[in-house]
Amino acid sequence: MQLSVIITTYNSPAWLQKVLWGYETQTFKDFEMVIADDGSTGETRLLIDNMRKEVFYPVQHIWQPDEGFRKCTILNKAIAASKTGYLVISDGDCIPRKDFLEVHINRRKQGHFLSGGYSKLPMDISQQVTKDDIFNQRCFDIRWLKANGLPSSFKNNKFTAAGFKAGLLNFITPTRASWNGHNSSAWKKDIYAINGFNEQMRYGALDREMGERLENNGIKGLQIRYNAVCVHLDHARSYKNKEDLAKNKAIWMKSRREKLTWIEDGIIKSATPVLQPV
Repeated sequence: MQLSVIITTYNSPAWLQKVLWGYETQTFKDFEMVIADDGSTGETRLLIDNMRKEVFYPVQHIWQPDEGFRKCTILNKAIAASKTGYLVISDGDCIPRKDFLEVHINRRKQGHFLSGGYSKLPMDISQQVTKDDIFNQRCFDIRWLKANGLPSSFKNNKFTAAGFKAGLLNFITPTRASWNGHNSSAWKKDIYAINGFNEQMRYGALDREMGERLENNGIKGLQIRYNAVCVHLDHARSYKNKEDLAKNKAIWMKSRREKLTWIEDGIIKSATPVLQPV
């Protein structure tokens, strides 16, 4: 296998199923799926067991007990369990377009990570998307989406951009090529070199903070937000609170200000960066 896809999930089996169908449509097929499960109940485990019989790609289910929002911890466990040298990291509520992995594998580059994009769907469209809509790619068709109530937005260019237009939009976008949890990829060795995600962080900026340390370590972001496209299914965020957001922002800003690369509370629970994979 040439790459590992890592997606996070927590008690959202209906959304997870749609995402796994999305990976079944991929034009690039030489990958494994690693599901980073932050404590879901048996309903999610049952879904994954059933989906293993339906999809062509191998599926690892990495689970930890539910002790609150611990996305960084389960991501680090999934990274350690992955079996390839290149990682695409997304979420269990983001359906990938059929060329999603092809874009990531073809544009990977030593010394860089890739920063992809996504488009949010409102709840009514999120619920409406079916297996057939995913397999026939209607959920990426701007005409179908607008007919079903998607508001007009410049961001909708993600559904129509290709070739020169996509490259131009990537170039002119004011959005920084940061690490985005919904759609980014990197070499596993580069993630190990900074010790992965900071497990001191809860919800908010945890992805940006890791991207900051990648850049501090000489790994630069490349913008592919108009090439690598996924749709984000709507959901509530009961775990979001001002205290965690403020704490996480302070950790992120410290990493930026002090040009930090290594954190102790990461994949390797040590102050010394060792055991980096080749």
